[in-house]
Amino acid sequence: MTAKYPSVRRRVPASLFTLSLALAFAASPAAAAETADDTAAADDAATQVEGGSYGGEIIVTARRRQETAQDVPIAISVVDGEQIDNTGSFNVGRLTQLTPTLQFYSSNPRNTAVNIRGIGAPFGLTNDGIEQGVGIYVDDVYYSRVASSTFDFLDVAQIEVLRGPQGTLYGKNTTAGAINITTNQPTFDFEGKAEVSIGNLDFKQAKAAISGPLSDQLAARIAVSSTSRRGTIYNVTTDRYIQSQDNIGIRGQLLWRPTDNLDITLAGDWNRQEAVCCGSVFVRTGETQRPLNRQFAALAAAQGYAFPSENPYDRLTDLDANLNAGNEIGGASLRVKWDVGPGTLTSVTAWRYWDWQPENDRDFTGLPIVTRSQNPSQQDQYTQELRYNYTGDRFDFVIGGFYYYQRIDTQGTEGHGPASSRWTINPSNPLSNDPSVLDGLTAINTQYLKNTSAALFGQLSWKVTDQLTIQPGVRVNYDKKDGYYQRLVFAGDGSPVTADLTDAVSAARLGVFTPQEYAPSFSDWNFSYDLTATWKAANDLLFYATYAKTFKSGGINQNGVPNGADGDPILAAATVKPESVDHYEAGVKAEFWDRRATFNLSAFRTDIKNFQANVNNGQFGVLRGYLANAGKVRTQGVEFDFSVRPSERFRAYANGAYTDAKYESFVDAPCPPELSGGTASAPNCDISGQRLPGVSKWAFSFGAEANAESSLFGQDGQFYLGYDGSYRSDWSSNPSPSAYTWIEGYSLSNFRAGFRTESGLDIFGWVRNAFDRNYLEQLSVGPGNTGLITGLPGDPRTWGGTIKASF
Repeated sequence: MTAKYPSVRRRVPASLFTLSLALAFAASPAAAAETADDTAAADDAATQVEGGSYGGEIIVTARRRQETAQDVPIAISVVDGEQIDNTGSFNVGRLTQLTPTLQFYSSNPRNTAVNIRGIGAPFGLTNDGIEQGVGIYVDDVYYSRVASSTFDFLDVAQIEVLRGPQGTLYGKNTTAGAINITTNQPTFDFEGKAEVSIGNLDFKQAKAAISGPLSDQLAARIAVSSTSRRGTIYNVTTDRYIQSQDNIGIRGQLLWRPTDNLDITLAGDWNRQEAVCCGSVFVRTGETQRPLNRQFAALAAAQGYAFPSENPYDRLTDLDANLNAGNEIGGASLRVKWDVGPGTLTSVTAWRYWDWQPENDRDFTGLPIVTRSQNPSQQDQYTQELRYNYTGDRFDFVIGGFYYYQRIDTQGTEGHGPASSRWTINPSNPLSNDPSVLDGLTAINTQYLKNTSAALFGQLSWKVTDQLTIQPGVRVNYDKKDGYYQRLVFAGDGSPVTADLTDAVSAARLGVFTPQEYAPSFSDWNFSYDLTATWKAANDLLFYATYAKTFKSGGINQNGVPNGADGDPILAAATVKPESVDHYEAGVKAEFWDRRATFNLSAFRTDIKNFQANVNNGQFGVLRGYLANAGKVRTQGVEFDFSVRPSERFRAYANGAYTDAKYESFVDAPCPPELSGGTASAPNCDISGQRLPGVSKWAFSFGAEANAESSLFGQDGQFYLGYDGSYRSDWSSNPSPSAYTWIEGYSLSNFRAGFRTESGLDIFGWVRNAFDRNYLEQLSVGPGNTGLITGLPGDPRTWGGTIKASF
């Protein structure tokens, strides 16, 4: 468990998850937060626990019911809302500093990957035709767009990061794990909170929430959040900073309780980002197999071009195309919870939408090569879940299901400018000296996806003895995906460029963009199951072992596929096989020293056949990336979580993980840049035995907080000093490991110091990346295999202050 830093009196957020029956998508939503009465009861229980020791039980809902984290046979990290505020972990990306095996990579909101233990999403450009392997759930609702992970957390009570497959209860999209987010719920007692932060880089953040009764049977809660910050990279071409933050969100909830055994909650949220984003800086160049006159140094010299700086930590770029990352996500849900007989029946109906309005510079330089690159998308998704949960003396069971429908429409445009001919066409071809050949060349992409899924699932807990529990689970899932992809190509004068044109100019244009049209389709049934044995050796000592056989749904390629020798799309590449997952895990959870200390240890191995990998062919627009199946991947390792609170005045934590994740078999992978290009090099490489991208073998998070009782301006409270640190070893930032794309290991340190009172006032200053460590969050291979490597530097030192108040 991740250690928590409460205020003077700790509030343990309570939530109760009950499952039931229905039709289901491959990812049934995470558990809903409890009602106001349940929350109050849990707070009372937490107060009683704390009265007997310096510890305090952490209530989680990982198995769809309310229980302590130490009783759950799952490797789980728990972060409460207060720690999120105190550590500045206001989105999933920042949460990674507290949870070592959670990885987050984002070149823009759409092209974002969230992985656990090295697996979850293909590394590289996002493809709408598949699901992620890490499910994100907010109050029982599955968020299918990974772009949601880039938004600020809004009025969060608690976040649980579940490591390892969660397919029985959470569905097909959780082969790596799940992020289960619970927000604060409406209350029948009036309460509120507000928070304001300011800092360097023009950082401004404000949050507020208010909750209370509208009548004896109706309660409401509303929360808002706003974050803005100047960018961290200066664009010398446009004279403005990029990589800025500009987020706003609002969430409202109504709770109707007509009887003591029936709760009906209507919730809605709206979130928007309007950042000047996203770009990169020059990092290095490296030799490729291309002829020297087609590598970056010669191409740049031919046009008299140089980057504004060759030091990435100068944070300078000169991108000349428009940059935008307009991102809007929202939706509504209706949750009905009804105590029926010996159990609870729950229905969750939800609708969500996503609107993505991007603009990018896909040549990564200040030259007018690619002058326009954008793929706006619109999504609607609908879900309906029913579930029934029963708890008895010897048997607990959950039966349920979920139905899911998703529609995504995308309209893409990519255009080239006057510098493209000389950069893109072989210099031996006289057309390379004619800017008009590729100037204005434009590809118009149109695509849609219809994704339907249904599942039935169940899990039984049999308490064989007071110490031994056997827990089998099953899930049956059906998937169907129908898509469409069309690319039309036009010359600068607006005339169509088609595959039947044979003149030299058309051939040069078709070497950049090739018209294509196909309609992929995929459908399949899958059966998942797992078995967990739990041994409660003592009141504070639990052993568990799990085997899970699960899958990640197959999919379709929505970004185009390779063309064959006849110029037609290779339709065999239009579909991607499901991943087949075998997972083994064993662990121990222990509390000692009168529950002042907790130590959890887990060991795991996950084998994946037909691993869904992202393949890039290195060209500007023919194919930026498509999906293919690697033969086999495995990840294995050991994790530990330790926390201690010897007194009310001090607490500390340390979490760590060793992860060994590699391709066991991938014989036709894309070659790294140093082995690609030229006529003699192979189009594919065997990277079997090499490390998966994005995975550090070693990762740690650690921290402590000390406080002293005192008073300030006549207010009794505590002065406190806190520290949170993290470390991760080196990792590969390319799907095929390359000598040019290894990111060195680094450590980060964050400090905070302040004063808080019993009444809910908290004033503190903070500094993040306190030692101003230079590090890279991601490296990217430039298009065309020219040897260009660009990257995204991590945040420099930031500092500021926060004032929080609750009532």
